[in-house]
Amino acid sequence: MNYLFSLFINYLANFGVPKEISYVVFPILPFCIVACALIFVVLILVLAERKILALFTQRKGPNRVGVWGILQTIADAIKLLCKENIEPNVTDGIFFTLAPLIAFVPVMVCWGIIPFSNEFDFISISTSALLFSVVAIMPVIGILLAGYSSNNKFSLIGSVRAVAQIVSYELPIIFVILSVCILASSLNIKDIILAQVSVYKMFGWYIFPCFLGFVIMFVSSLAELNRCPFDLPEAESELVAGYNTEYSGMRFALFFLGEYAMLFASSAFIAALFLGGFISPFGFYLSEKLFANNILIQIFIYFEQAIWFFLKTFIVVFLIMWVRAVLPRLKSSDLLKFSWKFLLPLSILNFIYICIFKYVVLVGGIK
Repeated sequence: MNYLFSLFINYLANFGVPKEISYVVFPILPFCIVACALIFVVLILVLAERKILALFTQRKGPNRVGVWGILQTIADAIKLLCKENIEPNVTDGIFFTLAPLIAFVPVMVCWGIIPFSNEFDFISISTSALLFSVVAIMPVIGILLAGYSSNNKFSLIGSVRAVAQIVSYELPIIFVILSVCILASSLNIKDIILAQVSVYKMFGWYIFPCFLGFVIMFVSSLAELNRCPFDLPEAESELVAGYNTEYSGMRFALFFLGEYAMLFASSAFIAALFLGGFISPFGFYLSEKLFANNILIQIFIYFEQAIWFFLKTFIVVFLIMWVRAVLPRLKSSDLLKFSWKFLLPLSILNFIYICIFKYVVLVGGIK
């Protein structure tokens, strides 16, 4: 963010604004940008999923509000904002109110950790990859509190299922993340992305040497996101709606918003680890050709990097929605067995293979 920070200070200096004020105001801008982008992306994702599911199941999907139904999600959001927040008398009031916030706030932190371009990285630390994996599982605390405080057996069962899924599928994810970090020799997400720059262009992305890790990460992310076929915490066929059964109005909307925002953040994380993140698949940026003589060429490159990142992320999002359209829900026992007996051993084997690949092929090739 150093380049953008310098531009921001110089811009305000033209109006006589002291640097001290710039230091205070600038950190607020990323938060506002993330908040606006989060709401906008969630509205798009909800509409996109309904359209994609309609396509796969031979239905029309939303087609009433706005042209092609594009305003349907906005109408749904307004409806949820206007609905009354009903709280049953038997609930634990404090935890019942805090649960949606705890489930939503960590998602915004995850968005801040993701480097959408070489400059658009709001939270950049040396261990950002591990920080993301830690923060990404924090919403499950809100889900657990929601089930416990609702004083509803269906809500409690759904929240316990969510915790069991997180515990089961977090270990394979950690092993895969460590495998990618070994390939890149860094725990920083931006460094991992830049390590995928190669003379072989897109064939330098880590999805090729670590394809098994990509599959494990993708499947485990489905479970952590409570997406089909792992949507047992909110299985309506036996749990009504699971952990959020007793919620309505804006409280329910926060769970809904956090779920789809985390869907995008997890997809972006996968794109960063395996698909080169903001790196162009052509080995060069189109902005370098189109705006070669423009003094703002660096700004154009940063925005093009963000566009490439969003495109790759939406490819992963489409795959997740595709899985929901074609696969049925698993049983709870099968879900846990699939992780402990299949994914975890595979992730360990993948970790060992990457260590050997790094030493023999990469290190040996350099020598």
